[in-house]
Amino acid sequence: MNKKNILFLCVANSSRSQMAEGLARHFFGDRAKFLSAGSQPSKVNPLAIQVMKEVGIDISAHQSKSVDKINPKDIDLVITLCAEEVCPVFLGKAKHLHWPFPDPASVSGSEEEHLEAFRKTRDLILDKMKSYFR
Repeated sequence: MNKKNILFLCVANSSRSQMAEGLARHFFGDRAKFLSAGSQPSKVNPLAIQVMKEVGIDISAHQSKSVDKINPKDIDLVITLCAEEVCPVFLGKAKHLHWPFPDPASVSGSEEEHLEAFRKTRDLILDKMKSYFR
């Protein structure tokens, strides 16, 4: 049986969707093929890389990708992760889920406050995944 293709989608493909892809591959990679993309890709946020390393997952080789480069026919499920911004639209017949998480990169404050925002988002995404993929 072929694995399902699951796409995590947000605007910049720099934090939430990258962490989601890394977490899903690590914990649920035997169940599906996981990808991530964004409507306005930038670069993977160094704080996302750092907080993922804290839980033993290396996403330092990940790159932000444009949703335009993904064939809608290849995707079975799209999970959008945007909260305060407008989520990208993904055309195709894939099932859509929306898991709104605030963008940790938009938090202002000290470096520690930034890291805490990324950790909180990472942990919330993992909790949601554990509930969904159980």
